[in-house]
Amino acid sequence: MAAIGVTACEPADTSSSGKNPVATTAPARTTSSPADDTGDPEDAGVVSKAVLNYVGMGLQSAQDTAQQDGFYVLKSHDALGRDRMQAFDRNWKVCSQNIAAGTTVPTDTTLDFGTVKLEETCPAKDEKPPSAEGGKLPDFKGKSVKAARAALDPSTSFSVKDASPEARWVLVESNWEVCTQSPKAGTAINGQPVSVTAVKFGESCP
Repeated sequence: MAAIGVTACEPADTSSSGKNPVATTAPARTTSSPADDTGDPEDAGVVSKAVLNYVGMGLQSAQDTAQQDGFYVLKSHDALGRDRMQAFDRNWKVCSQNIAAGTTVPTDTTLDFGTVKLEETCPAKDEKPPSAEGGKLPDFKGKSVKAARAALDPSTSFSVKDASPEARWVLVESNWEVCTQSPKAGTAINGQPVSVTAVKFGESCP
């Protein structure tokens, strides 16, 4: 008697966070031989569509709408440049999108949403996190501690202290704003330790 094998499938994870794409299942591409190729783009599972305007929508609603329209490769990022993760999509809203509304693109194009939390105001344009490109230490002042750390090589020794007299622990680094740094911005990076002082966003640096 022949044995019948059964394979279990796990459901796809449809949540998104930070800069990671939403894990969804896109329509499968199909191939055909030249003899039976009709030239119909629907045969390939990917068509071209005009991108909708998602700005002003909640992130979860924007993602759901995009998927209903056939766009399954979705990403999101912190529009304030603080490198926060969008762990709970319903708590974030869309401020910008990488493909302008009305632009016609294939449905396998990546859509990237710039987002802020619901209670926050969208910036005039997306704020980019600091970058150490060029081998110089970036200016971290006003940036989140998390973004400052992420701009450096993972092997770099990095320390942070509360700039206030309270000596608080800096636990959620994306909620803390850099006040001072050492070495100063523009210093050539040569593996030296980097230290910063910080306060919580909304507080004033001493």
